[in-house]
Amino acid sequence: MTQWYLSYNGQQDGPLSQEEAVGRARANADGHAWRDGFSEWQPISQVPELHQVTPSSPSITPGPPPVGGSTRSDVIDYRIVGHEMQFVEVELDPGESAVAEAGAMMYKDASVNMETIFGDGSSTSAGKGFMSKLMGAGKRLLTGESLFMTIFTHTGKGKAHVAFGAPFPGNIIPVSLAEIGGTIICQKDSFLCAARGVAVGIHLQRKIMTGLFGGEGFIMQRLDGDGMAFLHAGGTVVERKLAPGEILHVDTGCVVGFEPTVDFDIQQAGGVKTMLFGGEGFFFAILQGPGKVWLQSLPFSRLAGRMLQAAPQTGGGGKGEGSILGGIGDFLDGD
Repeated sequence: MTQWYLSYNGQQDGPLSQEEAVGRARANADGHAWRDGFSEWQPISQVPELHQVTPSSPSITPGPPPVGGSTRSDVIDYRIVGHEMQFVEVELDPGESAVAEAGAMMYKDASVNMETIFGDGSSTSAGKGFMSKLMGAGKRLLTGESLFMTIFTHTGKGKAHVAFGAPFPGNIIPVSLAEIGGTIICQKDSFLCAARGVAVGIHLQRKIMTGLFGGEGFIMQRLDGDGMAFLHAGGTVVERKLAPGEILHVDTGCVVGFEPTVDFDIQQAGGVKTMLFGGEGFFFAILQGPGKVWLQSLPFSRLAGRMLQAAPQTGGGGKGEGSILGGIGDFLDGD
């Protein structure tokens, strides 16, 4: 008998019989579905079997595909507030937890307990020992992040809230890992917070040229699980779904994340004149489908470069002041 699993807003339901799945799909088709034989979660609206009752299959389904070996993540509700400088407010039920990078918290209710932990919290939720936690923390160290993360647990009654702020102007991207197959590859500094149970690991670039010139080096972050994860991107965020074989050329710094089915490589940016004077660098990224990719319009490296260029110690001070006196004007202004 075929068994179905449905997912709505990151909350998974199943196993379900064919008739039960069809009934729920008719009531709400705004979600994703999975059964044995699917390589990834599919939009319910694109699964013909869920729009009419079909004969049951004799096959037995073992359950959804494993997601990085992590245990089931906490199911959390959230809301994203703001425009240019966003923050995400996570709503926790009693006993639920969220994990975040150190220093990301904006505010929390008094009933939310804050604890510093090794790694990402997935090891503690799985009940593993100290060495497992140490290995998880070591992986984070390879990506340039802190050995520690902070876990926020609701220890009271009713609902409680904790909010996490973006580190620089941009947008927060909510990603339901259960709806994209359980894994996303992202740049090293894009992870903001997630539900407890989401594993934050590493992804190594196997191609040496991609690792050297791909913008993010050999090591990127890999998020595994079945819960909600939140990424931060600079400027405006664009989500593209690439068809099989479809290719997209992107500035290496503008890549925020992509599904593991997407092939990531680099290519030389034109001839010598274009590379030297085009202003776009020597290489650009090549993303080849199938799969989703997330892009940002303002990489932090580009923002930092403009700020450094305008700093007084580099000779760029006063560019944004509009003073015709230049350095003398800065002196008279007290700068």
